[in-house]
Amino acid sequence: MSSRLSNSIPPRFRMPPVWSWIVIVGAVGFFLSGLINANISIERILSGTVNIGTFLSRAFPPDISRLDSVIWAMLETFEIALVGTVFGVLLSLPIALLISNNTTPHPLISRVLRFIVSVMRTVPDLVWALLFVISVGLGSFAGILTIMVDTIAFCARFFSERIEEIDKGPMEAIKSTGSNRLGVYAASVLPIGFPSFVATSLFSVEKAIRSAVVLGLVGAGGIGIELSTSMSLMKYDEAFMIIIIIFVVVVAFEQLSAAIRKRLI
Repeated sequence: MSSRLSNSIPPRFRMPPVWSWIVIVGAVGFFLSGLINANISIERILSGTVNIGTFLSRAFPPDISRLDSVIWAMLETFEIALVGTVFGVLLSLPIALLISNNTTPHPLISRVLRFIVSVMRTVPDLVWALLFVISVGLGSFAGILTIMVDTIAFCARFFSERIEEIDKGPMEAIKSTGSNRLGVYAASVLPIGFPSFVATSLFSVEKAIRSAVVLGLVGAGGIGIELSTSMSLMKYDEAFMIIIIIFVVVVAFEQLSAAIRKRLI
């Protein structure tokens, strides 16, 4: 029977090993468990649709009576994103040079820093925000620290991948002139990777703006606390006005970022 089955399989198709079947079965099991635990039903979908309709009917027209304070909160959110991203990018660059296989001074330094960056990346933003709120208190400083950590986790990885793609030729040429390690970085690695670094940094700012909106929900400053308060008090018209402002700012910066990337790449 087994020989008949193996004969029926095309020669270029090989049966996956046992561990692959275990992974596949486990993934399918988690998927089915997730569907069951979500308690999805037609009744809940219909009631959810009605609730969304109720929200929208109460949200129109948007309440602009607190427009000034909301705009200031949005500006604070943008400032948190920008300051956190700038510091994050500035710290990411030397970290990327230290962890890249072709620029690190020692493999052990690369491994240790890679592990630290990996840990920073695996911890969610909200967890970092809660930790910084506990350590430095409520407000924008906690948000800036959170965005900075998130940016380092994001940029250090992508900067490193770009650095490792750089051709060895220019680096060897600079070394042959007697230049030290810093000279090689300044004369070959940074100029070659500059467009990619800028593009990644702009993506980081876009990401940081969206993250900074959420950070306010846990007291890390910005417009999130305004949105949370409006939703808690069921002031849906005010909440809708805040959502519109967030949407406008995020889309506007995405367009600006795309235009800058087009010029660079």
